[in-house]
This record gives sequence, C-alpha cells and structure tokens, in this order.
Amino acid sequence: MNHKLRDKTGEYVLNQGMPRLLDLYEKYGVKATFFYTGHIAQLYPEVVKMAYERGHEVGSHGLTHEVNKAFDVLSPEEQLSHLKQSKQILEDIIGEEVVSFRAPAARVDKAFPEILQEAGFKVDSSVSSQRLDMMFSFGALKKLNWLVAPRHAYFTQDENIFRKGKSEVLEVPISAMGFPYIGTFMRIAPLLNRCTRNVLYWETLCNGRQFVFLTHPNEFIDEDQETTEIERRAKNYISYLLGDVIRHKLKVKNLGEKALPLYERELAFFQRKDFEFVTCKGFFNRKKS
Repeated sequence: MNHKLRDKTGEYVLNQGMPRLLDLYEKYGVKATFFYTGHIAQLYPEVVKMAYERGHEVGSHGLTHEVNKAFDVLSPEEQLSHLKQSKQILEDIIGEEVVSFRAPAARVDKAFPEILQEAGFKVDSSVSSQRLDMMFSFGALKKLNWLVAPRHAYFTQDENIFRKGKSEVLEVPISAMGFPYIGTFMRIAPLLNRCTRNVLYWETLCNGRQFVFLTHPNEFIDEDQETTEIERRAKNYISYLLGDVIRHKLKVKNLGEKALPLYERELAFFQRKDFEFVTCKGFFNRKKS
C-alpha cells in the first residue's frame, strides 16, 4: 500500500477492500460502523451505499484526512463547518441521519463535544483510553489525554471530551491496553495483538467494558506500488521520522489478502465467546434507553 493519501485508493477500496470486508462481516454476523470522509464519499458514493445496504451504520470521518486539516488544528468555526458538510454529504447519499463520528487520526480538542452537539452528532469514537503509541502519530501531545480517559463508554463533559460528564455525546473509546487493539497493530505484530486482546478480554470479564476494534477497508487491498518514496507531511524532522518514515514502514506489513485471516481470527474469537457485534448508533440507543 502506498503511504500517500490518493484518490485512486478509493477504487481499490470499492473493488477489493469493501467486498472482502463485507463478506467477512456477513460470515460472522457483524454489524459495524463505517466512518467515511466527505471527500471519499463524494468521489465514490458506492463505497458508502454498499455498506449501508448490507445493514451497517454510516458514520462521518470529517471532510478530509489531510494532516493540515485535522480537527485539533482547525478553529472551532472550521471544525463545525467540516462536521456539517461531511454529515450532509453522507446523509444525501444514504437518505438517513448520520449521528456517529470518528476524527481522522483520532485528533480532537478537549472542547469538541460542544461542536459535535451543535453539528447534530450523538456518538464519538476518537479517544483511545490508555493507549501509549501516540508518539508515532500526529497530534501526540493532545493525545496524552488518552492516558486518563475512562475505559468504559461514557457521556462526556461539554467542555472536555476526555472526561465523564453530562453532555449528550457518548464517547465509545477505541480499545487499548498500552498497545492499541486496531488493524494496524494486528498486522504489524499478530502474536502481540492476540496477547493484548486476551488481556482486554480478561478485563471485560471483570468489569463488562466494551470492545472497540478499529480497522480500515484499505488494509485489505492489494494496491499497486507506484513509488517507494515516502511523502513528507510533517514540518519538523522528529515528526517526519516518527509520523512518516517509521509509521510507513510499519503500516505496509501484511496488507491486502494477508490481513484477512488475521482479522478473521479475531472475529472468530468473539463469536466463540458469544459476543454481540453492534454499531455505534445501536450502542448509543441502548445507553439512552
């Protein structure tokens, strides 16, 4: 997979990634939430429709995944505009209200719940409680707030997305226990990922915490290698080294069809343990009832 944000990748997602992922979900009775940027949704609306038509939730991933337009660097006015635009694009495609959001690269400001509510969102899944690899991603300093965020799903404070409060926004944290429980880590270190999952499972047995696994359809595509040159997105050398160079070298491991049996092993584990697979919206409705 190329390390660049390319429009052409959407073609591979449409023809390879989504069909592979949707077939796998159908096999294991999974109902998932797919988060789309407005940019990709406009270029490839069929990518959105194919998930929706098979019973999955459509959520917003903002307008774009560009580093310089991340939500933690935009002004509040720009954040609100991006949220409303992305929401409208997706709703026009599926004809249904979009209520769930995940920020690109999980980058958000503390006061984000107020903006989410104003834009009409009810669920966020951008926090990854007690995850420790934030130095390998952009927005690392603000992600330090993950260290003290609640582990269970929680209604946030209006003024602080990392704290439990009485807002109308439900935060559903991405699962982590030091290491993140996500597709990238699953591909980089399958054995260590299974160990992380087992520790998280033990925790769930103790306190009933939910599992949230994050993966991307473009992890299951066989994209052409047009260039080995790594695009420099960071402004300073340390961020370039960690966020671009090292991140790229890690993220290209076990891509495409190689990722499918790794992910199927995870889904099979939860099926054996009689877990129920629900969308963010479905989880929110249970919390409100």
